[in-house]
Amino acid sequence: MTPTYGLVSRYGLIDYANSLDKIGSIGKTVGDAALLLEAISGHDMNDSTSLNQPSSNLSGLQPEKMKIGIVKELFSACEAPVQKACMDAIDKSEMETVEVSLPLNAKYGIAAYYLISTTEASTNLAKLCGMRYGLHDRLEGNFNEYFSKVRSEGFGKEAKRRILLGTFARMSGFREAYYLKAMRVRTLLIKEFKQALSKADVLANPTMPMVAPTFEEIEELSPLEHYAMDLCTVPANLAGLPHSSTPVGIHEKMPVGLMLTADHLQEAKMVQASLALEGLK
Repeated sequence: MTPTYGLVSRYGLIDYANSLDKIGSIGKTVGDAALLLEAISGHDMNDSTSLNQPSSNLSGLQPEKMKIGIVKELFSACEAPVQKACMDAIDKSEMETVEVSLPLNAKYGIAAYYLISTTEASTNLAKLCGMRYGLHDRLEGNFNEYFSKVRSEGFGKEAKRRILLGTFARMSGFREAYYLKAMRVRTLLIKEFKQALSKADVLANPTMPMVAPTFEEIEELSPLEHYAMDLCTVPANLAGLPHSSTPVGIHEKMPVGLMLTADHLQEAKMVQASLALEGLK
């Protein structure tokens, strides 16, 4: 299996978990990913969510050693061989390190993320009703019957699960208890990230708590166990922070990824630190 490098920022997202409907960059080297990230950076006047920032020069950056914050809760939640591969890479880089703590993100990140992301999925997928967008079928019966038929046939189990969870979370009787509370929790999680990033240039943790499972092992996992695999990646996604995943070792013939997270608008630091780790090979 060829290891790949992912860079994640306000311009785009890619990781081994889900993204809050963004786009991403990935390549065989950090430079590949940085070049694509640079190409999609900058303000898009047709996108109301795009920051009015100039394009970033990311492809021309050089490796640079920085102060790395070791996120203790996310390391301790991972399998021992994954922890070791990531710490060995950090030690080998000879970068300055400091231990940081993200207890709220470790405890509430997944719950807040999936409440918010399923709510967004519920609303964003509503247009796939078989009329203008989505699976088309023979027009017969009333709209509700047609709508239910094409969505039942066109969506898989996971999409249906997220639509149901998101619709429930945003119903008038439950919006305050679930969706709006999750949004307030997200604000606290961002604040916690900011405090940790005040002590280091970038934060480090394994990308996944384990190496990629086999198809047989995946079949045995429950939906909740699937979501738990996102423990290390969803906090930064939820906070909207730029982050990267760089292969740093091999366990059971599968790559181990080290995730670096930088502060808002600090993609350059993320790329430079990732380049430094990549240069160890």
